[in-house]
Amino acid sequence: MNLSPKAIITHICVVAFFIVASLIYFYPVLQGKAIFQSDIAQYKGMAKERNDFKELTDDESYWTNSAFGGMPTYQLGANYPHDYIKKLDRLVRFLPRPADYLFLYLVGFYILMLCMKVEYRLAILGALAFGFSTYLIIILGVGHNAKAHALGYIPMVLGGIILVFRKKYVLGFILTALAMALEISANHYQMTYYFMFLVLVLGLVYLIYAIKEKKLKHYFVSVGILVAAVALSIATNATGLIATKEYADWSTRGKSELTINPDGSAKTSQAGLDKEYITEYSYGIAESLNLFVPRLFGGSGGEDLEKDSKAYEYLIDQGLSPSKALEFSSGIPLYWGNQPIVAAPAYVGAIVFFLFILGLFLVKGKKKWWILIGAIMALLLSWGKNFPVLTNFMIDYFPLYNKFRAVSSIQVVLELCFPILAILGIRELFKSKIETAKKLTALKLSFFITLGLGILIFLLKGFFDFEGLRDETYRGYFGDELMKMIQRDREAVYINDTIRSLLFVILTAVALWFLIKEKIGKNLAVLVLGALILFDLIGVNLRYVNEGDFVRQRNVNTPFQASQLDKLIQQDTSIFRVFDPQEGLNGARTSYFHKSIGGYHAAKPRQLQDLFEHHLYQNNVEVLNMLNVKYIIQQDEEGNSFPAINDNANGNAWFVERLIPVKSANEEIQGLEGFDSKLQAVVNTNSYPTLTKLSYGVDSLATIDLIDHRPNAIKYKTNNTNDGFAVFSEMHYPNGWEVYIDGNLKEHYKVNYALRGLKVPAGKHEIEFKFAPEVVKTGSKISLASCIFLGLIIVGGIGFSFRSKKSKTKT
Repeated sequence: MNLSPKAIITHICVVAFFIVASLIYFYPVLQGKAIFQSDIAQYKGMAKERNDFKELTDDESYWTNSAFGGMPTYQLGANYPHDYIKKLDRLVRFLPRPADYLFLYLVGFYILMLCMKVEYRLAILGALAFGFSTYLIIILGVGHNAKAHALGYIPMVLGGIILVFRKKYVLGFILTALAMALEISANHYQMTYYFMFLVLVLGLVYLIYAIKEKKLKHYFVSVGILVAAVALSIATNATGLIATKEYADWSTRGKSELTINPDGSAKTSQAGLDKEYITEYSYGIAESLNLFVPRLFGGSGGEDLEKDSKAYEYLIDQGLSPSKALEFSSGIPLYWGNQPIVAAPAYVGAIVFFLFILGLFLVKGKKKWWILIGAIMALLLSWGKNFPVLTNFMIDYFPLYNKFRAVSSIQVVLELCFPILAILGIRELFKSKIETAKKLTALKLSFFITLGLGILIFLLKGFFDFEGLRDETYRGYFGDELMKMIQRDREAVYINDTIRSLLFVILTAVALWFLIKEKIGKNLAVLVLGALILFDLIGVNLRYVNEGDFVRQRNVNTPFQASQLDKLIQQDTSIFRVFDPQEGLNGARTSYFHKSIGGYHAAKPRQLQDLFEHHLYQNNVEVLNMLNVKYIIQQDEEGNSFPAINDNANGNAWFVERLIPVKSANEEIQGLEGFDSKLQAVVNTNSYPTLTKLSYGVDSLATIDLIDHRPNAIKYKTNNTNDGFAVFSEMHYPNGWEVYIDGNLKEHYKVNYALRGLKVPAGKHEIEFKFAPEVVKTGSKISLASCIFLGLIIVGGIGFSFRSKKSKTKT
């Protein structure tokens, strides 16, 4: 990396260009608009209580009661003390969203290219090819912000690793540690985990070359430096990592204590997610050619063909008004691949695909091999259940692989590898020392291979019936004739996009031929290639993310509007929960306005998930009662929603007469069948051997009243003439919740599989539950020390580099 004054000015100009490009592409942000992201709307529903409490008190609660009956906010925007990496990240992403993520893509890849000794012109070209890759733009449209965030920093981490292996130890250590710290802070561990596969491949390839070249000392020194850099980056994010690990073990991502299914049959014990759940989103083998032809398998489940559609023509012929026909053709279900739902194809670009093939012929040595192997590995793993031998092996034996779902998303590794090798291939064409004949041979071979693939795809259309997984359902809605028209539309976009990709390949090959023959210069070649790549990628991207996705900022900030039903429920100022069976376990709208037993999260509280599967789906109303569900959203005969009052809801807390002892989690959840939640509580006495008293006297005058309810602190007053056992309709979380009776710390218990229970002595008392997670205290200390250490290394490293440069200048 050249850091001379001239180079620094050049890099500043490039960054300015990336800022302008990001703002131009997402120009509605300049009008004060924001993109409406469905997943972010759900996130805002989940985080509403936490955000409101933070704004009102300026305190971080770390717990919310508005979703899933209660859960930590570690994955809902929690801010931790001494999280200076997050502050740095906010400085880097200063543009309005989603332009900030596009800017991050561009800058990140540009830094990677510089670390690989690619000149700035080609580095810009590579950044554009990577940043405007369709998948990276699509995830911004649907709201996978954490994923986009992580993908933006991955190229920087890779750049730091490469610098270390280039013997730029100090700069490589600093970049790796800093970029990896930012990467971890982005909080999408699945993307980070998949990136580690590429790093593993790179490390193995470099090891093979180190053995061949007898440079093992340098190799192991480099690995040691990188391990230290990663360890430091982990330490700077200690709070978030420790907290996430703690919550993950308690969630559906952890190991279940249950060994039975809801029907009583034996359940296979597993430490991670179910295989079917992990591989639900698996790329079809043929569908992977979407990398080259965008709508080979229809594109998305809602393609906008406007009037250029067989379905539109059919509807007009049937007498439907043009406006109604156009409305239908603006969201035609063209996708017919293997996945349940697809927002858009993972298109890397026909040009980038072609240049990747070219790079295979021109690029030599270890760079080609780790990129190629990494791309192939990502492709094979993205097939998931369509390649069961490899996928099952990875799920069963590879560490942590079973913790993540949607294996198709590992193609992000491939989408990083393709533009890297593409740009390295062009760099070889730019080198005058390589013979013209060799360049032309490589161009011809890559052109004929890519052209041949396109022609083969075109000819294979006769073997496809263009039938999708959900077509029988659509046929029930639309009728057989309209479905035939939709299938013809699928065939039409298959043909059109294949021809489109072939045209871009031909134009690119012509431009490269002129470059090799020296009929155009390098600057013009870069401009032509840049224009073609942008025209190709942006042309596809705008089909899925465009001006129509932007709305007023107010609509994004308040994604849900209160209905009359919501306003009616909000008139009740007591503390209770609301259940909307239409939303079920998956949806955060109810959480935006009320305390809900549902929510929207990739890692749900396991206890609540089990309660749904074993009891709520079987209409066990006692479970609703013990969860203090006071309102159940129902529909009348005309389909209008109304809040049905559950008069049997237990309230916030109550005294029970008897504890039902059980010996396992299976017995505990089965014990909720047919029990009286107001008088009885089920408790696993194996977990609490000292809990021996099972019967308690409860008279009609015994009371337990809620007097203060905040996300992180709840107070009750009790009055009971007898020693009692109280059950609270709050989720039991083993880490962080402490309970005090009259200021004295006491032990509390998990009862009824998911709730809190407490022994309360006779008389009048004040009970207070406080959420004070130890992970935040411990992690913050580690983060502070690590950030200080990293800062000292950065300052020392910069000083060392300048001193080194000065010494070389004098000599």
